[in-house]
Amino acid sequence: MALLKRSSNAAPDPEGRMPLMEHLRELRNRLVIALAAVLVGIVVGFIFFDPVWAFIKEPFCETPQAGQLRPGECTLIFGGIFQSFFLTLKVSALVGIVVSSPVWLYQIWAFVTPALYRNEKRYSFTFLGLAVPLFLLGTALAYFIMDTSLAILLGFAPSDTVAAIQIDEYVSYVLIMLVIFGVSFELPLLLVFLNIIGILPHATVKKHRRTVIFVMFIFGAVITPGGDPLTMMALAAPMVMLYFLAEGFMYLREKRAPADDFSHLSDDEASPLADDLSSLDDPAPLDDPAPLDEEPPGPDKR
Repeated sequence: MALLKRSSNAAPDPEGRMPLMEHLRELRNRLVIALAAVLVGIVVGFIFFDPVWAFIKEPFCETPQAGQLRPGECTLIFGGIFQSFFLTLKVSALVGIVVSSPVWLYQIWAFVTPALYRNEKRYSFTFLGLAVPLFLLGTALAYFIMDTSLAILLGFAPSDTVAAIQIDEYVSYVLIMLVIFGVSFELPLLLVFLNIIGILPHATVKKHRRTVIFVMFIFGAVITPGGDPLTMMALAAPMVMLYFLAEGFMYLREKRAPADDFSHLSDDEASPLADDLSSLDDPAPLDDPAPLDEEPPGPDKR
């Protein structure tokens, strides 16, 4: 670890530039802080496991198949000695990641921020403030439709069968649904950010609008665990709506931007010159230019 020991004589660069070993040292420190926060969150999840598990199990308990094994009770089964332990660990890890998300999100952003220009850093906290509500909105929608989606999927079973759902399989389904919906709601925000920093103009988004909408529906059909039409529409329809909101923001932003606004340019990029450069080539005439063939007035001669 001697190579990763920080030099006391190294002064921080005001523009955020640093050598490779400095980047590795910073990455190590931020990973340690993020992992420590996640471990603290896992302990919190282990302490509050019972209410969290009741919250996770609720969508399945709303389905008609929940009481087939033990009428009047919501029952899930496990088929291994260590499966209950790993279930507790998985649920606690989920709680730890969610609880510690402000810490590790800040560590990721603080590591990336020095590489951004000043005009890009200006929107950083705004986007971080919007990212968390959008993620929570996506997970809330997934949780809201999960009971109906499970009822549709389990409803295809023959009437003479019993749904003996494994705990591990059910928890994996819940986690996949929550993560997919939460991350999918972040994609329109990413488009807006790319537009603000000058990478993705509105003309490009408008040109490929139909293709993007078609891909969103294909994505909703493929990425959701069950693949049922309800889950696909529940994921694709909000994504399309957020996509139109992002496109409208891009249009209004580019329309209202003044012609002499160079905030989208990087710090190392020169601004365009004026169209009329004649004033630079022709010097301004003097008020009373002296003739070249006349001598300048000298002192009086006696």
